[in-house]
Amino acid sequence: MFVDKVKISIKAGDGGNGAVSFRREKYIPRGGPDGGDGGRGGDIIFEVNSGLHTLMDFRYRKKFAARSGEDGKGSRQTGKDGESLIIKVPPGTVIRDEQTGLVLADLRKPGEKRVLLRGGKGGRGNAHFATPTRQTPRFARQGSKGRERTVILELKSIADVGLIGFPNVGKSTILSVLSSARPKIADYHFTTLKPNLGVVRVREGQSFVMADIPGIIEGAHEGAGLGYEFLRHIERTRILVHVIDASGSEGRDPLEDFHIINRELEKYSEKLAGRPQIIAANKSDIPGADEHGERLREALEREGYKVFFVSAAQNKGFAPLLDEIIRLLDELPEEESFVVEEVDPAALDETEPFEITEEDGAYLVSGPAVDRLLGMVNMDDYESLQFFQRSLRRLGIIDALRERGVQEGDTVHMGDWSFDFIE
Repeated sequence: MFVDKVKISIKAGDGGNGAVSFRREKYIPRGGPDGGDGGRGGDIIFEVNSGLHTLMDFRYRKKFAARSGEDGKGSRQTGKDGESLIIKVPPGTVIRDEQTGLVLADLRKPGEKRVLLRGGKGGRGNAHFATPTRQTPRFARQGSKGRERTVILELKSIADVGLIGFPNVGKSTILSVLSSARPKIADYHFTTLKPNLGVVRVREGQSFVMADIPGIIEGAHEGAGLGYEFLRHIERTRILVHVIDASGSEGRDPLEDFHIINRELEKYSEKLAGRPQIIAANKSDIPGADEHGERLREALEREGYKVFFVSAAQNKGFAPLLDEIIRLLDELPEEESFVVEEVDPAALDETEPFEITEEDGAYLVSGPAVDRLLGMVNMDDYESLQFFQRSLRRLGIIDALRERGVQEGDTVHMGDWSFDFIE
């Protein structure tokens, strides 16, 4: 089975918590705070592996998480950073954010890496919070949570040359003849269900990657048949070899088939329709090919196309076709990324620091900023409570509560704690 589009969930590692610790050694009974910082959470990294050709590995595994950082320790020991998770993908993988549809990465080159999610920062230990007036802070900072995201992985096959044409015109056979690829070949009217890739070696130092693209039918631009699944795989090819059944063996008009497919390409993408096309008139050894052949050549050459008559079954006529492909590839520039602009994944992580909702006459304050603050506070320590009150003002929570209409004595919920609002 060929899998070219999957949805997965990814999560970066949480940062470790800072430690609350005090130095206690012989002859140093009051050595002061020495809590270390938490380790940083692991990142989520995508890396291109040229040995992969499908997204099959993601068919059953849908959730990926990096390791969290370790908590800090006494004696100012910093926790160990969490191990990053490297997710291997095939060349040609495009990663989109499910919620916004924006492209986060377009991975094409072997070995290319992209960090999609950064791990959470480690929390600071209580050694950082000592001041001349607060010499024994009994609180530390909690590590920040690793970001989570659901992404769509979409594979767009990377090949220099794409074989296109109606089903059953011989594309798979041509690929097997010209390259080391061995696609499944049979006389059926549906189509190849996946793009087969093969390396075509013309002569010493000259080779290119050819893709046998799944067959197209009329209406593909609207999603009919394989539709978008077909068209997705030819977006990156630099040259299209349009394979036609020169014999008209199934009662079809090869010239009409040629125009149907090009109309579908134009409706889907003008850029794609503008790719250079070479015509490979296959099955030229079958009776009836001569009759259709001259009409094809005359009509298509009049439109500016070069027509080459070949026989995949007898492995004949391919040398001139390959010479023309090599000539065009030498002239054409490398295909640019189809993505106009990639979005920095960090730009999607901007969230409101907190939100306030009303429920049964009370006010509920929640959000990442609140979670981090509560993780730093020791409610049994007076100095820690003072720090908590100052932080509420610094974060703008007090002002936001006033704007929502909170009154003296109203109940405010934050996490597992409840307070009476007092000016």
